[in-house]
Amino acid sequence: MKIGFIGLGIMGKPMAKNLLKAGYELLVYRNNRAANELVEAGATSADIPEIGGSCDLVLTMLPNSPQVKEVMLGETGVAKYMKEGSIYVDMSSINPVASKEIAAALAEKKIEMLDAPVSGGDPKAIDGTLSFMVGGKQEIFDKCEPILKAMGSSVVRCGEVGAGNTTKLANQIIVACNIQALSEALTLAQKAGVDPQLVFAAIRGGLAGSTVMDAKAPMILSGNDKPGFKIDLHIKDLNNALDCAHSVGSPVPMTAQVQEVFQWMHNHDGGQKDHSAIAQYYEFLTGIELGRE
Repeated sequence: MKIGFIGLGIMGKPMAKNLLKAGYELLVYRNNRAANELVEAGATSADIPEIGGSCDLVLTMLPNSPQVKEVMLGETGVAKYMKEGSIYVDMSSINPVASKEIAAALAEKKIEMLDAPVSGGDPKAIDGTLSFMVGGKQEIFDKCEPILKAMGSSVVRCGEVGAGNTTKLANQIIVACNIQALSEALTLAQKAGVDPQLVFAAIRGGLAGSTVMDAKAPMILSGNDKPGFKIDLHIKDLNNALDCAHSVGSPVPMTAQVQEVFQWMHNHDGGQKDHSAIAQYYEFLTGIELGRE
């Protein structure tokens, strides 16, 4: 199967490399330095008409709904060149309403679609252990599952198109609120005179422990805000979550609150930092440096 891949950013580049390692024939959009790196690893550089016209499967990993719509459905978009019966899998994290709109437009061209956003950040993208949350027809999922498993350790079909991104929004709410709670708790510990490093060691194996805690507490306590997942991207995801929640009438007060803290970080030059840097909001309020005094 010939696969086209568009979107070679922090996540997309290592995901594409894992497809090459698994032996898939890969065409990458020739638009940046990352594409050259993939070519050196065995991919073929191609333009949009070639990707659309020659690939059985097209994958995208893009920032948000407008970019996905433009790349797929724009005047010179990929869908213009795709063959009947080909498959499109969007691995971007976008509004599920947009996923359904794109799927409907592609269905008119007899092109199948899955929405398959991921969770795990760049470390899991690199080692091929991402979690995929997938929406779409069962038979199309069955065809694509082995390909997704070349990039992830968990691939779960959650329902029809749109269900993948709805699940991803739920994931992003939980991750954001978890990081904020972790930041508040470690701040409380240090303000009360208890070493937050020891608090982390003591509670990580109990009920409060989580994958988020294990990944983000060490970053918070060392002051490492190098982005694995940027605050600005999490703002985008929570905006989509709020829009979706408002449209279906679901209350999301915790999401709204953590979004305000993320927005404060963005407004104070923190948008390009890792989302664990939300702890710096509490450091600003208290004047302490968590775990580093």
